[in-house]
Amino acid sequence: MIDIQITENPLSITGCLGIAQDLSSGGVATFIGTVRNITKNKPVVRLEYECYKSMAEKEIRKIADQAVSLFSVRNIVVHHRTGILFPGDAAVIIVVSDGHRDAVFDACRYIIDTIKQTVPIWKKEIFENGEEWVSAHP
Repeated sequence: MIDIQITENPLSITGCLGIAQDLSSGGVATFIGTVRNITKNKPVVRLEYECYKSMAEKEIRKIADQAVSLFSVRNIVVHHRTGILFPGDAAVIIVVSDGHRDAVFDACRYIIDTIKQTVPIWKKEIFENGEEWVSAHP
């Protein structure tokens, strides 16, 4: 099962865990990317995420399909937030569940690393004295 969502609504780790729940899975790995309150020694007031939703969802689904193929995991949930976020808010939640811990850890890392490299989601950091667009791809 693969569940991909891009939303302006707050993300729920409990909801994501519930979606990925599978009684035959003995391992669950999660990654929660949150908004920091400081970047490059500058206080962060807020972030603004934008994306081309249908393209971003399609790219994330491809990444999830690749993770299933590479790591033989059964369940993947990826929820990403757009809009205005404040320090402490969850920007992305990834949950991977399967029968074995090594596979879920590896798949979870692969998913977040590949999303950061390839998915067209743009982030603007708003500081106390200015703002800066952060590349969708490092």
